[in-house]
Amino acid sequence: MKVSTEQVNAGRPRVERVEPTAQAGRGGGLTRRGVAVALFGAAAGAALAPSFARAESPLQALQNYQVRAEWADRYDTAIAELNQVKGTQPTLSPMTAVQIEQAIPVYQQIVARGGWPTLPEKIRLKLGSRDRAVGTLRERLMISGDLAASGGRQDTFDSYVDAAVRRFQVRHGLQPDGVVGGATVLALNVPADQRLRQLELNLVRVRSMSGFLGERYVMVNIPSAEIEAVEGDVVRSRHTGVVGKIDRQSPILSAKIQEINFNPYWHVPESIIRKDLIPKMQADPQYLVKNRIRIYDGKGNELQATDIDWNTLQATQYLFRQEPGTENSMGSVKINFPNPHAVYMHDTPQKTLFGQNARFHSSGCVRVQNVRELVSWLLETNPEWPKSRIDEAIRTGERIDAKLQAPVPVYFNYVTAWATQDGVVHFRDDIYQRDMGDAVMMNTTGAPVAEEAYFQLPQ
Repeated sequence: MKVSTEQVNAGRPRVERVEPTAQAGRGGGLTRRGVAVALFGAAAGAALAPSFARAESPLQALQNYQVRAEWADRYDTAIAELNQVKGTQPTLSPMTAVQIEQAIPVYQQIVARGGWPTLPEKIRLKLGSRDRAVGTLRERLMISGDLAASGGRQDTFDSYVDAAVRRFQVRHGLQPDGVVGGATVLALNVPADQRLRQLELNLVRVRSMSGFLGERYVMVNIPSAEIEAVEGDVVRSRHTGVVGKIDRQSPILSAKIQEINFNPYWHVPESIIRKDLIPKMQADPQYLVKNRIRIYDGKGNELQATDIDWNTLQATQYLFRQEPGTENSMGSVKINFPNPHAVYMHDTPQKTLFGQNARFHSSGCVRVQNVRELVSWLLETNPEWPKSRIDEAIRTGERIDAKLQAPVPVYFNYVTAWATQDGVVHFRDDIYQRDMGDAVMMNTTGAPVAEEAYFQLPQ
């Protein structure tokens, strides 16, 4: 679909005139490519901005902020503006498909104009850096609408670039530290045509999920390793998560959360006994004792570790149960929802994993950061479970169960690209390589076909 300049800019915020310093040539003048890049980068950002009267978009907020003050002088405000990039719209909002449709022509234009430049893989840039690669970085960020045309030296990583990098990092699910290196460089160097294909593919996915999900529901987006608690089509809380490894993937599912287990036992799955527990016992015969894991046979009789030949698979015949406590693999809370995959959501003693960019470490279950906030929201319909009682239940260390008076739908989904009402386009890595497989579901004309088996509402 061809989009005219008038359509792109109709009803959009006024874009400032590009100053000669926006893309200087070797002689200090403005190159033709610099003008085109600066103008199109600004137009792309504007085209994805909201066309109705409401709070300013994240890009506008960053542009206005850059005029007002340096990043270092307004740290708290800048963090608030980065949070605005995430917004309160659910990933599976009824409007998400429409917003992806609006983003696709903009990325088609970017691709038609040759995409964006790439950065050296080994580069590392941050606030204060001076390097010729900063000019390339500026161009890259302007094309994607993260950086407005601004003054300053083209080889200097100033506060404008710092704010734009952080915004880019939020849009790609990376830690917004403002440092260009590693995962950020990899994300910057993904070709524009690949990003366009992601949008087209995920439009099919999101359309297949367009049914009524419930007034209150929980959504786990596996590629984001993130959990949303949604009520009235507004995200009440958003939680960083840890999901399944590539060889132990979290499944696509829909179910209903029915029960909260405080200070739960952990019954070790057979797959983990085989892949993890046996090798750990071979390396350290005291592993079970150190981690308070007990062994039972099929009749409930307790066994000792010395009763098992750890050089065989004999251990898979028995039940291994970890006692509640600080070292319990499920932490202090388990969120239970019956499903054929036997997965669940839970707390974890390994809190440091939440600070990583790639949070794919579990055996299929989902670990939840700040799980108490999520549990408190789930139990809002249970007046006998105020926050104070939740805290007390966890503090006692006793096994306590709380059944939800109104079960809450939960969805595990796989979305690697989406757009929001604020004109922000988000991308995530295709960690399980499902985009490639699902692309086969596009017919030879490029039109999407139904993905009927991809998503089901809970019964």
